[in-house]
Amino acid sequence: MKTIDELLTEGVAGRRVFVRADLNVPLDGTTITDDGRIRAVVPTVAKLAEAGARVVVASHLGRPKGAPDPAFSLAPAAARLGELLGADVAFATDTVGDSARATVAGLADGQVAVIENLRFNAGETSKDDAERGAFADRLAELADVYVGDGFGAVHRKHASVFDLPARLPHYAGYLIATEVGVLKKLTTDVQRPYAVVLGGAKVSDKLGVIDHLLERADRILIGGGMVFTFLAAQGHEVGSSLLQEDQIPVVKEYIERAKERGVEFVLPVDVLVAGEFPDMKTKAPANPATVAADAIPAGQMGLDIGPESRKLYASKLADTATVFWNGPMGVFEHPDYAEGTRAVAQALIDSPAFTVVGGGDSAAAVRILGFDENAFGHISTGGGASLEYLEGKTLPGLAALED
Repeated sequence: MKTIDELLTEGVAGRRVFVRADLNVPLDGTTITDDGRIRAVVPTVAKLAEAGARVVVASHLGRPKGAPDPAFSLAPAAARLGELLGADVAFATDTVGDSARATVAGLADGQVAVIENLRFNAGETSKDDAERGAFADRLAELADVYVGDGFGAVHRKHASVFDLPARLPHYAGYLIATEVGVLKKLTTDVQRPYAVVLGGAKVSDKLGVIDHLLERADRILIGGGMVFTFLAAQGHEVGSSLLQEDQIPVVKEYIERAKERGVEFVLPVDVLVAGEFPDMKTKAPANPATVAADAIPAGQMGLDIGPESRKLYASKLADTATVFWNGPMGVFEHPDYAEGTRAVAQALIDSPAFTVVGGGDSAAAVRILGFDENAFGHISTGGGASLEYLEGKTLPGLAALED
């Protein structure tokens, strides 16, 4: 795929450059609680603006129902982008309507505009090729060149991700080029030992990547809510913990395959439990108990890995050369259940390995728990996209950038 550096060599002064970014940031009302994805696109936008391009930034935010919804407006993200750029950023209050056309027409060389949430138009996410194409046609009228830099959306076959690049000269931005380069280090010529840490709520969300990694990884460490399906598959009682009973046969098969291939599955030896899910609004003390992972009492739910498991996981990461981490070890947003996730993050920092944090809740945990992002090899902006790449799937947004 062609990169932004090739575009800059060709020259962009006076040209309208459509940058498909990922500004899908978490909001508390109109307050951005984590601006990591906005900061990630700044290098691309800043470089284009410095070179005299008229930059049109577009993104989705949340899951509106194909119509305008003030709760999902990109206005806060546009304002934050302006702060990070140190320049005024114009904002269009629609996607392809009068405001968007007038805002883009009003740009001078080196200026930047953000158009409203792409998902306010049903054509963005439509399953119908013609409807998506029609929306892409209208977006194409706003630009002369396309730059894909929204890695968090490249696994979606959406109009601005898949259809629009076919209508304009297209290039990969700095973020996508970096993300793809990093993921190649996890799939080709991997430095070993190669460990993968997987957490999060549902094992069903990770089955594809586990299946793929059983052929590639040396160790797979499991945590989060998904771990209880693994424990149940080994015949252990899991109390009222999150459990996907329908996935137990698949998990049993994976455990057997791992043994056959010499892949080490690492499960917790102890867990923190409580009788109910913690109050996430007040963050009131939860007073959890620590129990053996194979002896969770009835009526108790596991909410984090325990202190011995933290030591175990750190030891399994200490001698690695490559580590990929996707998914927290527990309910890290509550202070009483954050230590498992904190221990994994610290183990990655302490390890000599090339470490990749696979976006989503893992990236959020790094920031919420106060870690220095530069202490990790790479923090991805796309959890779902990273997982699908590691599953070996073709990602529509990357395929669209190929020539």
